[in-house]
Amino acid sequence: MKNQLIFTFLFISNAIFSQSSSMKYNKLTPEEEAVIVRKGTERPFTGKYSDNNEKGTYICKRCDSPLFRSSDKFESNCGWPSFDDEIAGAIVRLPDSDGRRTEIVCSTCGAHLGHVFLNEGFTVKNTRHCVNSISMKFIKERDMKLETAYFASGCFWGTEYHFLRAKGVVDTCVGFMGGKTEHPTYQEVCRGHTGHAETTEVLFDPSETTYEELLKLFFETHDFTQVGGQGPDIGDQYRSVVFHTSDAQKQMAEKYVKILMSKVGRVSTDVLPASTFWPAEDYHQEYYHKKGGSPYCHIYRKVFD
Repeated sequence: MKNQLIFTFLFISNAIFSQSSSMKYNKLTPEEEAVIVRKGTERPFTGKYSDNNEKGTYICKRCDSPLFRSSDKFESNCGWPSFDDEIAGAIVRLPDSDGRRTEIVCSTCGAHLGHVFLNEGFTVKNTRHCVNSISMKFIKERDMKLETAYFASGCFWGTEYHFLRAKGVVDTCVGFMGGKTEHPTYQEVCRGHTGHAETTEVLFDPSETTYEELLKLFFETHDFTQVGGQGPDIGDQYRSVVFHTSDAQKQMAEKYVKILMSKVGRVSTDVLPASTFWPAEDYHQEYYHKKGGSPYCHIYRKVFD
């Protein structure tokens, strides 16, 4: 078992190094380098974010990759910022050199963040990411120039799976849109009487990606020709819809429907104005990230040149 852990550690470390060795990093102060590069620890209760309660996103000091949401931050009185969840795919866990703890590093650049502890009972998620403030930067919600898109393409677990991994996507949330029932539950939507479609809300940074790129990903990860469902999931709640939030999004979606019509002759995707988005229950959020595995009917296939 010990040899297996060592092998896993080396494999993941080499993978991160290979990815990050060609990246351009932000310049670090000697104090930041001592923690982020040489895996030091800042003194407890001295970090600037220990008592920060503003809404926003915590990003990596070294490469600016999003790491944690403010909504996942909680007070643990341990002296360092604590989070009970991370943005999907943002963190890598590694066996610590002391053989007792688990280190957490940025999955993009390998920057040392801190350690993760389980089963302490602070929150229902039973997870505490104990993070050095000096390893992060905080972007206030009001200062983030982000945009939102809404896509329905069958089971929202699979839709979200692909968008979570897309460049420029900061956050996602799965839920329901397009129906008449307020505050619908998953069971109500599944019974087919609410009119809602399973929908993924995508928060993205327009300086990193475009709505057009996300739209292409939407069409390339589901069967946009199927009517009344997606793969083996049959029902109106699994229909294909682009819910637009602006005229620009509407025009772009209609443009790509026309392109696909000329390519394959049939497109079942509706282009509709966004209405109230109702988030689904917590156990649906980032389902494949939490449970492992991959979608059974959302398979990427290249459609556009």
